[in-house]
Amino acid sequence: MLLVAAPFPPAYTATPLPRPALPRPVLPRPALRRPELVARALVGLGLVLVPWLGVLAASGAWNWVGLDSLEAAGLVLTGLLLRRADPRLCLTAAGTAVLLLTDAWFDVTTAAPGQALATALAMAVLAELPLACLCARLALRSLPQPA
Repeated sequence: MLLVAAPFPPAYTATPLPRPALPRPVLPRPALRRPELVARALVGLGLVLVPWLGVLAASGAWNWVGLDSLEAAGLVLTGLLLRRADPRLCLTAAGTAVLLLTDAWFDVTTAAPGQALATALAMAVLAELPLACLCARLALRSLPQPA
C-alpha cells in the first residue's frame, strides 16, 4: 500500500513570523583630543621601522622582517586613514593591534634569558603594548555606528 501526502489546500499560505527588533548595542566613542598629532605619530613610527627592517634583513631574521614589515605597513595605513577620518580605520587599527600583540608575545617568549629577555620585556612594555592599546582604542572608536 502506497501512501501519498495530500497537497495543502489552496487557501493555505505560509506567512513568516515577525522577528522582534532587538536593540543594537552602541559602543561608546572614546574621545581623541588630537587626531592629527596621533596620525602623524603613527605614520612616523611606521616609517622608523623601515631602517630596523634592514638591520633584521642583514642579520638573516626573515621571519621577523615579515612581521615587522606588516606592523610598519599597518601603522602607516592606520595613521593615514585616521588623518582622512576614513571609516576603514577600524580594520587597519584592529589588525595592527593584533600584530603588535603578537610581536610582543613572540619577542618575550623566544628571547634567551638575560639581556635579551630584559630587552624584549622593555620593548613590549614601553613600545609594543602601548601602541597595541592605542590601535585597539582607535579601532573601537572608529566602528561604524547604527543610524
